[in-house]
Amino acid sequence: MNKKNSNAAPIILVPGFWLGAWAWDDVTEVLRSNGYNVRPLTLPGLESNDTDRSSIKLSDHVDAICDAVESAGEPVVLAVHSATGATGYAVSDRMPERIAAMVYVDSFPEKDAMNPEFDGVEMPLPSWEELDEADISGMSDEHRTLLEQRAVPEPGGAVRDAPVLVNDRRLDVPSTVICTAHTSDKIKSFVEKGWMSGLEELHNVTYIDLPTHHWPMWSRPRELASIIGEVARRTTED
Repeated sequence: MNKKNSNAAPIILVPGFWLGAWAWDDVTEVLRSNGYNVRPLTLPGLESNDTDRSSIKLSDHVDAICDAVESAGEPVVLAVHSATGATGYAVSDRMPERIAAMVYVDSFPEKDAMNPEFDGVEMPLPSWEELDEADISGMSDEHRTLLEQRAVPEPGGAVRDAPVLVNDRRLDVPSTVICTAHTSDKIKSFVEKGWMSGLEELHNVTYIDLPTHHWPMWSRPRELASIIGEVARRTTED
């Protein structure tokens, strides 16, 4: 193992909706081979298709990430993907002193519920026709098959619950937004229109373009690992 980055901040990787820790396998392998301490998570209810998701709430996902942060024993880099931007933002609100930096992977600090009107026990992966064209543009058949075969329905509570945000110290956590399905210029235009108020309120945001589809951990794992690793290394140097 390469030991050169062993003093970098620990890294916690949180997958987006319908995914487990497995979604980060390629990124995890690259980071560990370069000496980083990294832990990918599977959030409650995403263990398998047979898991009982009826009582799982967004707060259970927040609790699971907070437990992982506590277990790290030192401030971490928390990388969240897609809709778990809301969950990660809630974690940075609850324990900002334990988050050395946030990394939003084709994601942003969401302040609202994804769909407050959703009343189902779980939300399966939508059809390709229902997914945003920008998210799936250029997606290979291999990656489409991977998502179709391994996706697990998202607990309904994670879809309809809004994150609890009460601690303004979260606004000072350094945050990196990795822009994949949309360019950083496009994301900034969304912020200017008031569509991403969580980004607008942060005090320290860096944007990085990594052009690909919505799941860069599959299409560009080495580049994604390099960006996340650099954030982890830089936090300890600073």
